[in-house]
Amino acid sequence: MAMPRYHANVADIEILRNVELFGALPPDQLEQIAAHAAPRLLTRGDVLFAQNDEPTELFVVVSGRIAIFNNAADGRESMVALMEPGDLFGELPLFDGLARSAGARALESSEVVVIPYAPLRELYNSKPELLWRVVNLLAQRLRTTDEALADSVFLDVTGRTAKRLLELSSGDDEFSLPVTQEELAGMVGASRERVNKAISSFVRLGWIEQSDRRYRILDRDQMERRSS
Repeated sequence: MAMPRYHANVADIEILRNVELFGALPPDQLEQIAAHAAPRLLTRGDVLFAQNDEPTELFVVVSGRIAIFNNAADGRESMVALMEPGDLFGELPLFDGLARSAGARALESSEVVVIPYAPLRELYNSKPELLWRVVNLLAQRLRTTDEALADSVFLDVTGRTAKRLLELSSGDDEFSLPVTQEELAGMVGASRERVNKAISSFVRLGWIEQSDRRYRILDRDQMERRSS
């Protein structure tokens, strides 16, 4: 059955051009991919896909934030990645044909571009040299996984909490936490109580100020030392 096609406007093409996987494509191939893409609006809590779902498409974040999460057998959830504008996710099954290894949920009002696998497979089958971009993307994913594994071995909960707060600050001294305390705990890989205890210690030491989900970093050097 023929794939549905959508009008590839300038905005669609520009979004894809800024994505690692598509940045090197010539204009005609970029337009071909964009012609099959479609926007999707999400509200907080909307689930794009669940762990073990059968996959047919990948996604690019246009605005908002998307959590990538795993569920344990006892129902606990661990956030393994946070996708922000410009990030691509959901691509692994395009290459290995397996079910989703994790779920994806909107943390706030968000917009994503949805790209079906079929036209991408056609493109890579016809031009296999483009797969070097895929190798580069997957290598970056592997490095990120290696770093997270090292953190879990060498950093305690307080150190991992400091590191996640610095990452979520995006370099700003004042920021709003884009996730709930429960979601932050999932990113850290610890209970909410232990993460809250770590944050309280940073406040007591004068390294940060906190008011609900608003944070102000007062001593970035100390936070960085604690997270390394």
